[in-house]
Amino acid sequence: MNNVIEISDLKKRFGFGENEALIFDGAALSIEKGSFVSLTGASGSGKSTLLYLIGGLDRDFTGDIRIGGKSITGMNDSQLSEMRSFKLAYVFQFYNLVANLTVEENILLPIELSGRKVKDYKQKLDELLELTGLSSKRCSYPSQLSGGQQQRCAIARAVLTEPEILLADEPTGNLDKASGEEVMKLFRELNEKKGITILQVTHSEECAAYGNRIVKLFDHRLEDAQ
Repeated sequence: MNNVIEISDLKKRFGFGENEALIFDGAALSIEKGSFVSLTGASGSGKSTLLYLIGGLDRDFTGDIRIGGKSITGMNDSQLSEMRSFKLAYVFQFYNLVANLTVEENILLPIELSGRKVKDYKQKLDELLELTGLSSKRCSYPSQLSGGQQQRCAIARAVLTEPEILLADEPTGNLDKASGEEVMKLFRELNEKKGITILQVTHSEECAAYGNRIVKLFDHRLEDAQ
């Protein structure tokens, strides 16, 4: 079995003394390459925290987290940055688009910031604009888009570099039901057609059902839903 994410004996706490809160206590999780996993659990249980830990954005934990077989615990900032640039990508509840950039410019922004050549990504850009239904909006600004269109733009920006893993934190949290369904169908298409492994955090049973596996965060541990 080819696992792209492997978590073992994960322990994580917030705060100190009387204010200390236990988040994970020996949690373990393996995610197979090409799977679409939905992570559910009560509000404040640590679902979003798990995504930050996987991406190396929060390094205050014990245990081991491996991405593509490599432990992130021994990585320095440069290695973590490289991993986030090529191995995994994030999509958040808030779209985080740059207001004075067009759809096309927003999608290409990570390429420019990393020093890579934009021209090398033109074909992939056109493909993603078609896939996300934004071809006619490529010269539009975020203020001219609906919430669903803005989120699809954010998703296109995240996957332009063809990451192995997409981490999505409540990606439909700010959307109406119809727009949320469009985003979830897009995730399914990216998973099935491009083979991107997806781990999404969601409170929605409907959104969770789009995954081929549901994992529940309960009692500081991770377990497959029955």
